[in-house]
Amino acid sequence: MALFDKDNNPLGDDAALQQHIEKALAVKPPRGLAAQLSYRVIKRLFNPMVIGAERIPRQPCLFVGNHSLFALDGAVITPLFMNELNRYPRSMGDKFLFSNRNIADFLLSNGIVMGHPQVCTALMEAQQDLLVFPGGAHEAVKPASKRYQLQWKERYGFVKLAAMQGYTIMPFGLVGPDEFYDHLLEGQELPDSALGHLLTRLGVLHEDIRSDVLPPIPAGSLGTLFPKPQRCFLGFGKPINLARYKGRKLAKKTLQSIRARVSSEIEAQLSGLLLAREEHRGSDSLLRRFLTL
Repeated sequence: MALFDKDNNPLGDDAALQQHIEKALAVKPPRGLAAQLSYRVIKRLFNPMVIGAERIPRQPCLFVGNHSLFALDGAVITPLFMNELNRYPRSMGDKFLFSNRNIADFLLSNGIVMGHPQVCTALMEAQQDLLVFPGGAHEAVKPASKRYQLQWKERYGFVKLAAMQGYTIMPFGLVGPDEFYDHLLEGQELPDSALGHLLTRLGVLHEDIRSDVLPPIPAGSLGTLFPKPQRCFLGFGKPINLARYKGRKLAKKTLQSIRARVSSEIEAQLSGLLLAREEHRGSDSLLRRFLTL
């Protein structure tokens, strides 16, 4: 059975979804030279600092954090989780990422799974760590004016699923990747720009594409597409244990209360991490300072 139905829909039928779940459960943490090389590259480029790791409980967790520009956070934190925290959280991606068969297979082989309730439930029942960014694609293309601000709208799904399985939510904040690139043009400004008019004539942009999910036009280190080597800071807040809610469907007020606790923990981490970064500015090399101008 193929993962997709005849309309190339990753959720086309139950059999396709079950195959996705089976493949997701079969994935093992990457080992060997490639995994070590990835970690060494991240350490060299971004010199990340992990704060509050002692707060992470031993039991499996649902790690919840702020999404960074172009979703580059995964490339930074996954090697840190594996090599410094000895955890392998399974990142949950938006459904549209799995609409192409080849891309879907690549994502699955690298531990990334579809953000679907049944997929999440299956991984939780298998006692695996999960990683979710409730802001999704919208938060990953936010304008520079909203750096390090959560863009969650009215999303409560991650709280519902964690509560139903009695999971622990582990809030975290990440500072750095939002500044890997300057924004030459914000995504929402693109359709009305000269470049946007050209892309419209070429058929790249059309009226069905929402402007709030268009990415900015980026400029990285020295005006290239190479990310600026901004130093990264990853901080963990207080765990929120939902064991007492296991098997229960929560009222809206309770969902709101738990979500507010999670977002407050993340926002507190972001504030503290931005301060920590300023305190460590003096330790950055002259080369790093030059390449992040």
